Amino acid sequence: MTTSATARTQVQRPIVVGAAHNAADVPATDMNEHTLPSSVTAPVGAVDAYLRRVVEEAELAPALAEAVLYSLLGPGKRARPLLAWHSFAAVAAGAADHSECLPAAAAVELVHAFSLVHDDLPGLDNDDLRRGRPTLHRHTSVAMAVLAGDAMLTLSFQAIAQRIAPELAGPLCAELAVATNAMITGQVYDTLGGTAAGLSDQQRLEVIHRNKTGALIRVSCRVGAMCALHQLGAPIDDTEPQLAAITRYAEAAGLMFQIVDDLLDVTQTTEHLGKRTGKDQDAGKLTYPGVMGVGASRAEVRRLHEASTAALAPLGPAAEPLRQLASFMAVRTK
Repeated sequence: MTTSATARTQVQRPIVVGAAHNAADVPATDMNEHTLPSSVTAPVGAVDAYLRRVVEEAELAPALAEAVLYSLLGPGKRARPLLAWHSFAAVAAGAADHSECLPAAAAVELVHAFSLVHDDLPGLDNDDLRRGRPTLHRHTSVAMAVLAGDAMLTLSFQAIAQRIAPELAGPLCAELAVATNAMITGQVYDTLGGTAAGLSDQQRLEVIHRNKTGALIRVSCRVGAMCALHQLGAPIDDTEPQLAAITRYAEAAGLMFQIVDDLLDVTQTTEHLGKRTGKDQDAGKLTYPGVMGVGASRAEVRRLHEASTAALAPLGPAAEPLRQLASFMAVRTK
């Protein structure tokens, strides 16, 4: 991989944010003092500032940049960049400088935002509401929403390639590309069908959601851990026990996240969630409550929550924010 002079300069000047970052810096999101301690949510301010900087430095057409920022920095949990940040912290225990993981944390949020914009389009879920506001294609136009989603996807890889040392950027880009394709594959299975013959409905659900939702949560955690291993001078390898532990955590948490989403779709109102509810049932899609029932779905959430936190045992106290994030994801109401 070659790196331009501009890219090398960007690698050398990341935003540096340490433990001194406090709750006052955190914008209004679905994660606040009533759900998670400020020690867990504090990085949101740094991530949002970094995302804005990535967009502003990309020299996009002004209308395109405005559309990207509308979707990218709107109200939201920022769960995926928080998972990347705290996975980094769990592996690089005691590290004061989290700057190396910021481009990766920003990249996963860019991919997530791209996926939401495109999922909301008339050709897919045809949604008018996202995070309590008009979806981007309603706020602007279908054409702009398509183009803004395209821009966010490419910006995710640009953020890594231009702001991380080449020996780490390559593996991170590969991880993110594989996860993004898995997410898209899950969306195809969920929307258009095509899972393997002979699977039960529950097996089909797991295939769909380990891809559609789980892949991006998994990669969020893994890229954070990979950045930490690089900072420590350790091999970025799946044989590394810390990366293996983070991966087990993420796989359980990712599926749990989707089951909770399915439960919220049938137990909460549109006004509370900030997006249309009941749409999956109306579209005839498979959901966990529809296949397993509400009670069994909640039991599966509890099982996966226990599995995710058990996976973190080898990482000790440094993984406490990840435990708190798993607990939040298990009981969230939006």
